[in-house]
Amino acid sequence: MNFKQLEAFVRVAELQSFTRAAKQLYMSQPAVSFQIKALEEDLSVTLFLRSERKVALTEAGRLLYPEAKQMLGHYNKIRAGLDALRGLKAGHMLIGASTIPGEYILPGIIGSFRIKYPGVQVGMRIAGSGDVLRWVQERDIDLGVVGAIGRQENLQFEKWLDDELVLVVPPGHCWSGENIDISELVGEKLILREEGSGTRRSMFDILIKHGINIDHLNVEMELGSTRSVISAVQAGMGIAFVSRWAAADVIEAGKVGKTELQGISMNRSFYVVQFQPCMVNYAADAFVKMLKEYKEHQK
Repeated sequence: MNFKQLEAFVRVAELQSFTRAAKQLYMSQPAVSFQIKALEEDLSVTLFLRSERKVALTEAGRLLYPEAKQMLGHYNKIRAGLDALRGLKAGHMLIGASTIPGEYILPGIIGSFRIKYPGVQVGMRIAGSGDVLRWVQERDIDLGVVGAIGRQENLQFEKWLDDELVLVVPPGHCWSGENIDISELVGEKLILREEGSGTRRSMFDILIKHGINIDHLNVEMELGSTRSVISAVQAGMGIAFVSRWAAADVIEAGKVGKTELQGISMNRSFYVVQFQPCMVNYAADAFVKMLKEYKEHQK
């Protein structure tokens, strides 16, 4: 039994004519008769009493008719819902993001997405990259945007935007506006993001690459957000590496100073991460497309 057979049955029952049912279904009369015969064979019953003048339902046909009509109603409702999802007139999407993209980049993109697709509900959860990767792997969110690649299985990473870590220092610090050797970092009070932060992991990777033993760093404190790190630097509690996306305004306003490292690139990237194999989510696909368009505009 399939929905094509049920649709033919309901039309014949309502119109009491194979010919008129065939016209409404844009089928030939033999094709309609074939669908009815197949349904009767599948159910092992006779559904219609046929005569030269009319077609009438049998007792089995009368029993099936309301159920078939209800099934077709549900089927058409499902089809309409799926069509709406494909057309992004409905749907929902949950994004996970590490602090920098979640607080400084994605809100504007989500706003543009909602203007384009007002029927799609969008939510965003912000945490460290480690938490976001766990959410993706556990299928709690549809996609993530993070500042570091993890080693979890079944995760697909795609490079998105470039970023740069900048060394910010308290206002009036002797390093402000200067170029220093990376070795001078040892002994200076350092403010870090918490474990699992993509910024922290990227910073450590770069320092280790250039010969710095991170165990020799003088860690003053660890904080749970980039905003709190910058506030601590502004208060004179230490120095910190933060994303240029987060530091641009406070540096321009003179609330913190900026220090360059001689001959050291502090570049890193943000990544879009999705679970593989990926289940179909038309809204998530459209959002990833918008992220790629945003990337092109940044070039």
